[in-house]
Amino acid sequence: MNEDKLKKLEQTIGYQFHNIDLLYQAVTHTSYANEHRYEGVKHNERMEFLGDAVLELVVSQFLYKEYPEKNEGELTKLRASLVCEHTLAICATEISLGECINLSKGEDRTGGRQRPSILSDAFESVIGAIYLDGGFEYAKQFIEKILLKDIEHKQLFYDAKTILQEIVQGEENESLTYELVAESGPDHCKEFTVVAKINDKIIGNGNGKTKKAAEQMAAYHAILELKNVSSK
Repeated sequence: MNEDKLKKLEQTIGYQFHNIDLLYQAVTHTSYANEHRYEGVKHNERMEFLGDAVLELVVSQFLYKEYPEKNEGELTKLRASLVCEHTLAICATEISLGECINLSKGEDRTGGRQRPSILSDAFESVIGAIYLDGGFEYAKQFIEKILLKDIEHKQLFYDAKTILQEIVQGEENESLTYELVAESGPDHCKEFTVVAKINDKIIGNGNGKTKKAAEQMAAYHAILELKNVSSK
């Protein structure tokens, strides 16, 4: 157990564990547990399950109070943008969670510390660990501090392809296309690079573990670029 890294993580998130073993389990990936199965190491999947439930409740409660004018469908869509893999992975990166995750040597070698799925799962596991260690209010404080900020920006990413399509449709003689320009990595860990183009001009590019994720990222960067150009 790297106690220094866990203590640093506690300082970053603003919560000190009574039982540090809970935090250790929260940052332990299944690959590491399998690699050390004879040592009785526990992985974080069950804790992730619990953290996911706490996260859904806290975010739902927050949106219900903060957006009284929105209907159920709008609230559901907004919640989805906040609890999606990409958003949680960004939050995990902001608190340097990837540095603390226990991974197998293979996962570590192939970039597991930067993989959105691993980061988002670990983030939910930390929520579960805080809930088990200190109760609902402390878990809620963590979620509000790290996740429930800059909501409009997070929703922009989630809706990026739709928003970009609407922008392009508002202009005459312009068409939006996505083009796969690169593909790398082994079959179980592919990385795709996609560019978003208006007519023949590249306006954004993105990477992702799936083509859809790469398109979403390309659309997001395209919107930021178009907003930057229009503001000049």
